[in-house]
Amino acid sequence: ATLCQTETGNTKYHVCNYHGWAYDAAGKNIDIKDKDKGCYADAFDQQDHNLIPLPRFDSYQGLIFASLNPDVPTLDEHLGEAKILLDLVAEQSPGGMEVVPGRSDYHYNANWKMQMDNGMDPYHLTSTHTTFMKVVQRRQAGESDNEQVTSPDFRDRFTMAAGMYTFKNGHSMIWNDHPKPETQPFWGMIEDVRKHVGDEKAKWMARSRNITIFPNLQFNDSTSLVLRTFIPHAPNLTEMKVYSFAPVAERDELRTIRVRQHEDFFNSSGMATPDDTICYFDCQEGYNAFPDDYLQSFERGIGNLVLGPDEEAKNLGFAPETSLYGNFLDQGETSYHGPYREWARLMRAGHNKEQRLAAE
Repeated sequence: ATLCQTETGNTKYHVCNYHGWAYDAAGKNIDIKDKDKGCYADAFDQQDHNLIPLPRFDSYQGLIFASLNPDVPTLDEHLGEAKILLDLVAEQSPGGMEVVPGRSDYHYNANWKMQMDNGMDPYHLTSTHTTFMKVVQRRQAGESDNEQVTSPDFRDRFTMAAGMYTFKNGHSMIWNDHPKPETQPFWGMIEDVRKHVGDEKAKWMARSRNITIFPNLQFNDSTSLVLRTFIPHAPNLTEMKVYSFAPVAERDELRTIRVRQHEDFFNSSGMATPDDTICYFDCQEGYNAFPDDYLQSFERGIGNLVLGPDEEAKNLGFAPETSLYGNFLDQGETSYHGPYREWARLMRAGHNKEQRLAAE
């Protein structure tokens, strides 16, 4: 049974609603219902009836990470050079960041890596999200009374600088200069942020960034700041949790813009997420085909790829494994390389371990 029925809060005790066993906040078994009448064997009291602790549990910049597998690196080792990506999110306010109340929960009928793909992929924007792009154009032409959203015309990005990075352990980031940074709710605090983190970090915070922390955490920072986690339940079923992320004590007018723009584009009922989700399903259907010699490699942008940091990374002070710098319309795919290499490495390691155990 699911012992804890709530996701937040605290309690002294957890009681199973099926058989009534009780545990304290540390997971220690403190009561077994009708134990004295249960005719248990003498050995029962020598057994461990406590909850199993998480073997790996740590936090960085207020974000909590856990693993059910003890055979993994420490969080500091896992994040490595990619910690700077989370710094660019967590330091957007001198007072810290918080989750805006409310979130979107939904499932899609495709593999979890479809969402990992999507968060690293600028190439799909102009084909998948044409409806949203047309709506924004009509708003700017004065055909809408909606004054609560200020999303820029995505065509304005076509002349902007852009790039992508991959990191050890499967992390990645894609970015582009924002054509109208003043439309971001973040911009209303830009002077305070500059004083807090300096000009270079503030410049990066004003850029549009999609961050993937392998395997299943993403931040999208463009028209609004979004935190996504995706949890595989089956090879063709994934659970999504989508949160709006914001500065603590953000001014009311900025928070309103943030929430409205989140709803407009990123919400499960927004004008982008349903487009992406149906593409995941279509891809999953295609992946059922065999043999798999129809699959294409991720080569777009590889001609501009360099090993190590480019000048933009050096200026901020981090060292990715690969860098790509160019124009937004380059729409490269090299951001896929690091995450999929890490996924393949882990799959091989698991397979080899199973083979060794079977041989024993």
